[in-house]
Amino acid sequence: PVLNFTAAQRLAQLKLNYDRLKGMMQNVEERYVLVNVPAFQVEAVDKFEVQLRFRVIVGRPERQTPEVVATIRNINFYPYWRVPESVATLDLIPRLRKEPGYLADEGIRVYTASGQELDPKVVDWSSPQATTYRFKQDPGGKNALGLVRLDMSNQYGVYMHDTPMKNLFDQRSRPFSAGCVRVQNVFDLADWIAHYEPGWEQPGRVRQQLATGQPMELKLTRPVPVHFVYITAWAEPSTGEVQFRQDIYGRDGSALQGGYERDQDDAPPAASAAALAP
Repeated sequence: PVLNFTAAQRLAQLKLNYDRLKGMMQNVEERYVLVNVPAFQVEAVDKFEVQLRFRVIVGRPERQTPEVVATIRNINFYPYWRVPESVATLDLIPRLRKEPGYLADEGIRVYTASGQELDPKVVDWSSPQATTYRFKQDPGGKNALGLVRLDMSNQYGVYMHDTPMKNLFDQRSRPFSAGCVRVQNVFDLADWIAHYEPGWEQPGRVRQQLATGQPMELKLTRPVPVHFVYITAWAEPSTGEVQFRQDIYGRDGSALQGGYERDQDDAPPAASAAALAP
């Protein structure tokens, strides 16, 4: 696919992304987290230098990760997963019609809109009433959010989190989620975020908290800005080498051809609730 682009198209791509970067840098602070969606990458930046870089999993083309400017204000340990209505309607309920035991296997509870817990064995998942129910997954190893969630309130309801499906980070292309961002080595990123909190200065503090096995929310006294951006071309500052990435959501416009095609080998397994995760 790389050979399908002309020099003029690559030049147009560089100009487009230069304008994106220029707009972003007008509002950036010296310490922040940057998620580049088409690069499947997150960077932790301090004093305008990249200190950490990890792989991420982003939204599928039909469930795109949006461009967001927000602030990480809390770190949630052993979080519950409150299944979004869109995921419940489009993914979970259709699955329950085929696999009614799925909720019990994955530790997911079902509630009425008023908060009354229901026995999933007595629910008719084919009825219109099923779409009014709410779902919550218990914390633990099967939880779709993994063991850590980075809470960043925003209008899209997306955030960053751990995942039990860590094998997906081995894929070259990683558009597998329902819109949120799953982070490889998220415990190390959480350590970096919490570094200036009293009692959390030492690396490994996040793992020490996880070792207690107890849910906990760390409210940050020094919240960290986060940017979800869409950059498909850039030059490495140290070498000047130009990098190009696939336009996975088709946002680069009609000037660029050779759209995104996912290899069959990139298809994720659907063995757990993490396959439905945000």
